[in-house]
Amino acid sequence: MQAKVTAVRFAPCCYQVTRLKKLFGSTCQSFGSHFIQHPMMSLLLAIALSCVFVTSQVAAEESEVVSYAGFQVWKIKPNSEEERQFILDIKDSYELELWNERRMTRDPIDFIIPPQSQTKLKSKLAERKISYVVVISDLQTAIDNQKTNINKTTSDSKAAYNMDWISYHRLNNIYAFLTYLNTTYPRLVQLINIGSSYEKRPLYVLRISNSSSAGTRPAIWIDGGIHAREWISPAVATYIIQQLVEVPANAKLLSNVDWYIMPVVNPDGYEHTHTKDRMWRKTRSVSNTSSCRGADPNRNFGYKWGGLGASTNPCDDTYRGTTAFSEPETLATSNFIMGKSSQIKLYLTLHSYGQFGLLPYGYDVVYPSDYNDLLALANNAASKFVNYRYTVGNTAALLYAASGGSADWVKSIGIKYSYTFELPDRGTNAFTLPASEILPVCQDFFPALDVFATKVATCCGAANSTTTIQPLTTNTTRKTTTRRPTTKPRPTTTTSKRIDVLRQSVLAPVVRRGVSINGYSR
Repeated sequence: MQAKVTAVRFAPCCYQVTRLKKLFGSTCQSFGSHFIQHPMMSLLLAIALSCVFVTSQVAAEESEVVSYAGFQVWKIKPNSEEERQFILDIKDSYELELWNERRMTRDPIDFIIPPQSQTKLKSKLAERKISYVVVISDLQTAIDNQKTNINKTTSDSKAAYNMDWISYHRLNNIYAFLTYLNTTYPRLVQLINIGSSYEKRPLYVLRISNSSSAGTRPAIWIDGGIHAREWISPAVATYIIQQLVEVPANAKLLSNVDWYIMPVVNPDGYEHTHTKDRMWRKTRSVSNTSSCRGADPNRNFGYKWGGLGASTNPCDDTYRGTTAFSEPETLATSNFIMGKSSQIKLYLTLHSYGQFGLLPYGYDVVYPSDYNDLLALANNAASKFVNYRYTVGNTAALLYAASGGSADWVKSIGIKYSYTFELPDRGTNAFTLPASEILPVCQDFFPALDVFATKVATCCGAANSTTTIQPLTTNTTRKTTTRRPTTKPRPTTTTSKRIDVLRQSVLAPVVRRGVSINGYSR
């Protein structure tokens, strides 16, 4: 993972130069002897020169492609709370990146292990007789295999667009597909540009409706690609679009419901995973106060922003951003949803990995008063899955607290049904799900939409109050208050996997990035 330092590191440096110039009145037009003799001007000169050096260094690093050769993914299984805490202590000591964690003591924990730490960690786990499985023996090999056939022309030479679901596609292919549908099916499809990303890429939402009166029918919102590295998410979203628009047998799904689908919420990050760093998660925004780029879009929404599971460190993968909706992607998305909030009755955000159907709330173990309504519908939808087994339940109760999430915010503005679905798999391939799995995942998931559409056509009243809750003492390593509603809903398991990986604030390993900034990797 050499040089995963693609941040504009000179930004805070140059900021300090400007600040000193204001303080001491220098125009910095020359570096004459009088300028250098002034002690503060000497400091200013040193900072300015360092800016030049760091700027050139960052430019070089921006052009580098991150390699994960030799890195492994381990699934470590504790058998007690003591062992679980020991594993988490190791994570902190070795600055390991955690990919998947669940709340229960005996649930396995997924880590990415750099080559130089593998021997020591094997020894430490053996001493404590803690079992683990190497699920990915070389991460770069898994990445290379996943990228095979990306954007190759479809085997059907007569195809109207270069889009299929047997390979992963770059952003330009996805956007060309949306544009084609907009042009070809003008009475059914409307392509809406809702804003621009930080790097000025368009943010597209596709409206699908056979109604002659726009906005008069209840609607379902689906989004994908909030986290850049979760490639299966945009793939499933685009498959849903294709099925709704081009397959006549699915016309019944348009009978009484409109659809708003945003396949890639975070286009800058998504492109970055294709060109520079496959495991990038955040947006690509630049801050004046930090050298590390981006914020976690799923910690940046404005409900309970900045609470549990959201980092204040700009170099962390779960960085919450400078303010709620600081990222242009989350701001544009929230503005559009807010404008349609009276029409949108169900919100569905697609993530990976883990095979979970997750219900509000995620900011803590808190259940909305209509939780049982949401649970019943989610269970009914998940019962349609055949090949993949999903676990359904409250986000924070199943996994961990994560504040500032999109699904929590949507619920807070009055949209009754709000869900996060963590798509396959359960960690065998993690974020490197092979392209051969795309179509099976899509085909398995699509029938659930009939359940959602049927409900939305006949519902819904908003219910956003929170149930009065009673403390429940449990063994947990997190400083969260575990709560349950009076009806005691329990997570359920149906036939088909997980939510947001890395919702905890986790320090990324210094060693895996090659160049560190203040002890952090990005």
